[in-house]
Amino acid sequence: MTVEFTTCDLYDADESLQSVSLQMQNLGGRARFRGPVRTIRCFRDNGLVKATLNSPGDGAVLVIDGDGSLESALMGDMIAEAAVTHGWAGVVINGAIRDRVAVAQLDLGVKALGTNPRKSSKEGTGDQDVPVEFGGVVFRPGALLHSDEDGILVER
Repeated sequence: MTVEFTTCDLYDADESLQSVSLQMQNLGGRARFRGPVRTIRCFRDNGLVKATLNSPGDGAVLVIDGDGSLESALMGDMIAEAAVTHGWAGVVINGAIRDRVAVAQLDLGVKALGTNPRKSSKEGTGDQDVPVEFGGVVFRPGALLHSDEDGILVER
């Protein structure tokens, strides 16, 4: 699915959009993606991430606040494949992924701080569908997120 927009043009047209200041890496096979925000806050535990991305996404973007930890990955290729299968537009992770090469082949937008081959725990601890904040932006469930090669914009 091709998305026709640039975040630069969107911001020029509406400077009230929030711009994520973190320099996140494009790691998925889809460089441009947009959709309504759904959120998870977790720390080195991807149980909620796995369960959520294995449920219908309906074109949404899952924003995961992993507290910026690069100590273990919050998503790998199998969870990313589930996201594609279930109709998610993308995933934005304030943390790490694993299986970088395989994830880059999937039709899924993925922005993350980096990669780490270490698995996270799978206890399912964390919070879901709550406002999360990183990179100077508050991500509220339902807000529209736009992401491309230049960055991430979110409605206030």
